[in-house]
Amino acid sequence: MYTYAFVLQSTGPIVLPAGIGGELMLLYELGVGAVVEPGLDLAALEQSDERLMRAVLHHDQVIREVFEQVPVLPLRFGTQFVSQEKLLEYLHVHAAAYQTTLMGLMGQAEYTLKLSPRFAGQSLRESPESSAASPLATAESGRDYFLAKKRQFQQQLDRQQQQQAELQALKAAIAQTYPTFQVDTPRDSTERLHLLVKRTEEALLHELLEEWRSHCPNWQMALSEALPPYHFV
Repeated sequence: MYTYAFVLQSTGPIVLPAGIGGELMLLYELGVGAVVEPGLDLAALEQSDERLMRAVLHHDQVIREVFEQVPVLPLRFGTQFVSQEKLLEYLHVHAAAYQTTLMGLMGQAEYTLKLSPRFAGQSLRESPESSAASPLATAESGRDYFLAKKRQFQQQLDRQQQQQAELQALKAAIAQTYPTFQVDTPRDSTERLHLLVKRTEEALLHELLEEWRSHCPNWQMALSEALPPYHFV
């Protein structure tokens, strides 16, 4: 029983999109529903990288479409239960906790703030020979070249220190308004901060974004659209 997400039982109908390979259905237990696709052969999908990638993307798309209608607890791609009975047993045990979590997420969305260094600069490990066209290479003497290179390295270090100071100040400022924000491990020099925000306050978030940008000139910032609460469940 392939499972996409758990949802809060709604008083109105939930429109389900098409599944990865077939139709979706909702199974309810104690006020919590599971969005499932019966009969999906996950092993067959894993035999083709292309099919597997399409399935991963479709899994996420299903969660996003359901999220636009009701609060959701997103599940990882590949989540399965051996049978409908086992799934309902699981929900019976965990329904109260899931209800509490889903009620707490009512009307909220996750927004991811990406920060990339605005001035990457020359690598500190770059050799002098790799900068033949640089004015440094035309220094009159080895001593002048060394001192110029040393100043360049110091400027890079100063900039990196300033970037880190801005980043720490930004995190402190975000914590004042969004104390539950989550921080990812940096990848490719990019920082990712996840904020849980009321969807009715999205305009305020964009106002704050402009303020954060003004205080962090060494960082480029990009804010995602409203997403399911992947990092808050």
